Amino acid sequence: MKVTCGTDIIEISRIKESIDNIGKKFLDKVFTTNEIEYCESKKNQKYQHYAARFAAKEAVFKAISNQLENKYDISWKDIEVINDENGRPSVTISGINIEKIENIDISLSHCKEYAIANVTVLSI
Repeated sequence: MKVTCGTDIIEISRIKESIDNIGKKFLDKVFTTNEIEYCESKKNQKYQHYAARFAAKEAVFKAISNQLENKYDISWKDIEVINDENGRPSVTISGINIEKIENIDISLSHCKEYAIANVTVLSI
């Protein structure tokens, strides 16, 4: 078994600026329909949730990059962060073949200015 991790932190203002300036094109490039629906449901805190998911995607990439033959084999939307009925986030990866991954654990957090994600991947 091998354990890898990835961490990312981002300024929420950067994500807000991208959404405000680029709009739907940015959202559709980076986030899945489920992620957009979830973040938009958060009204005044939607930018914090978008930023946390952005950080999560970066953290996942960092944790699995050693298993990718080419960094261009994965896109933003291949990584999806969803919450279960209790609010616990989880990650699914689609569109690429990573057979060695047995489990992915994720933790997200955000405050007024920053969002952070920590990902741990268990591989066989």
